[in-house]
Amino acid sequence: MAQASAEGSWYVKVAERATQSQTAAGHQRPPLVLHVFPTFAVGGAQVRFAAIANHFGRAFRHIIVSMDGNQECRERLSPDLDASFPVIEAPKNAMLRAALAYRGLLKQWRPDVLVTGNWGAIEFALANVPRLTRHIHVVDGFGPEERSTQINRRVLVNRLALARSTVVLPSRTLVQIARETWKLNGDRVLYVPNGIDLARFSPHPGRTAAAADGVPVIGTIAALRPEKNVGRLIRAFARLPAGLPARLVIVGDGQERQALTDLAAGLGITERVTFTGHRGDTPALYASFDIFALSSDTEQMPLSLIEAMATGLPCAATDVGDVRAMLAEDNTPYVGALDDAALAASLTALLAEPALRARLGAANLVKARRDFDQAAMFALYRDLWCGTA
Repeated sequence: MAQASAEGSWYVKVAERATQSQTAAGHQRPPLVLHVFPTFAVGGAQVRFAAIANHFGRAFRHIIVSMDGNQECRERLSPDLDASFPVIEAPKNAMLRAALAYRGLLKQWRPDVLVTGNWGAIEFALANVPRLTRHIHVVDGFGPEERSTQINRRVLVNRLALARSTVVLPSRTLVQIARETWKLNGDRVLYVPNGIDLARFSPHPGRTAAAADGVPVIGTIAALRPEKNVGRLIRAFARLPAGLPARLVIVGDGQERQALTDLAAGLGITERVTFTGHRGDTPALYASFDIFALSSDTEQMPLSLIEAMATGLPCAATDVGDVRAMLAEDNTPYVGALDDAALAASLTALLAEPALRARLGAANLVKARRDFDQAAMFALYRDLWCGTA
């Protein structure tokens, strides 16, 4: 797909067709939703969108913009969707210039609703000021630069850009930030927890790899980015007692992969650590784990944790975002500080007691089935996209 180069005309033919279809004579067209992602690589927000879009099929039309040009998550979308993927220029360090250009795109495309995600799409939110169309901003979390505190400039921009927008947040932590730090109108701040297709992740007999050779498997599924801090998990794994055998499986890919591979080699544990790269068969991978580990510096409501819970897994995790509240109460002692020793201690305790693993996994499964079914999430997003929420 060729990229348009003239400033103020950053669109491609496929997006022009999407605009033209709005005015097609003779019948009412489904709502046109413009989604702007900082990246459309495979990640929690992108996977959630794919599930929602696939569920509703052609009840909606979609324009999907990836600010960094990465469109890997297209593989998760049904080929039957009415979706286009315009390629745009995203100038760096030119927020106002970009917002003005994107305002031109909003006028050109005329979506029924604009849906932006996280800080990386904030220029499109600014482009809608003054308002051209309904706007929904979805915040799933922050990068490592805002792990412990909000950047003042971003607080002010969010306050301006989102003052009249509906802001959707999947965690109670984020709701508090939006209301108290960003000072947004509480009536426009909505808590919409993530949900998944629970049946895809149901546990089954003979689930654990330990049943095959007696060696439990600790697994994680994550994009290999700095904020996921998979290095912490590798270092914690290296600290496990020598008499406690285990294997570590790391599923995912990203910019940190080579550094993480080198770290495992430097710690002398390469033979016990497997890097699978990006995989699409995640239900089978969860089913091969005995313990799920989450080692992030920052999270809010990670889908991977819900998927692990739905597979009936016990979890060792860092205490970030809503993680502690998401897990069954019995699992919360194994949610600890953001350091190697705390994570190693949680893993050690779970490895040492198979009966404990089974009990915690069963409790997590019950909580996942009670709290994280995707049906409620689908209904809320349908109403948001239609403007009836």
